[in-house]
Amino acid sequence: MQYKDYKNVTILEHPLIQHKISMLRDKNTGTNEFRKLVEEIAVLEGYEALRDLPLEDVEVETPLEKCMTPMIAGKKLAIVPILRAGLGMVEGVLTLVPTAKVGHIGLCRNEETHEPEEYYCKLPNPIDQRTIVVVDPMLATGGSAVSAVDFIKARGGKNIKFMCVIAAPEGIERLMKAHPDVQLYVGHLDRCLNDAAYICPGLGDAGDRIFGTK
Repeated sequence: MQYKDYKNVTILEHPLIQHKISMLRDKNTGTNEFRKLVEEIAVLEGYEALRDLPLEDVEVETPLEKCMTPMIAGKKLAIVPILRAGLGMVEGVLTLVPTAKVGHIGLCRNEETHEPEEYYCKLPNPIDQRTIVVVDPMLATGGSAVSAVDFIKARGGKNIKFMCVIAAPEGIERLMKAHPDVQLYVGHLDRCLNDAAYICPGLGDAGDRIFGTK
């Protein structure tokens, strides 16, 4: 599988993103720095992912005169982190769009099957009228991503983007086959999954490293 086989996959090769991901990979990067880096990467990725937000002209009065000038149209953005690691990317997107609503999808991985199990889902209403950005630092097997998008679509969500810091080819393929309409933004495409379904070379468990747990 080549990611270029899928028209909705964008690998973000910006030097700043690559530099910050390399810092994330370092096992000696502490919790505080790791958390800040994830947030910074989310800002940079969000800038690219949101470049197609619809605009409408509104009237604004400058110190000199009235003019028509573009502003984001329609309902505000919805950010939906996959708990718990996805929480680390929320503030980065909110930096760009502070008025965005935030939902949450709770999924945990069954360590035997490596498949996701749902324990929570709450989305902004009305979800069907919003641009939805699902965030999760890791796209590994793709199971959690597919399930999250399933839940959102079942509740009426249509315009869905997915942002991750790193991804495995297996995860990209699974998500794109299940939901080819989703726009996927990836900070770096890694080599593969290991036998435990962790991304290699990866950066470890993103949730543990963001929140300082093991």
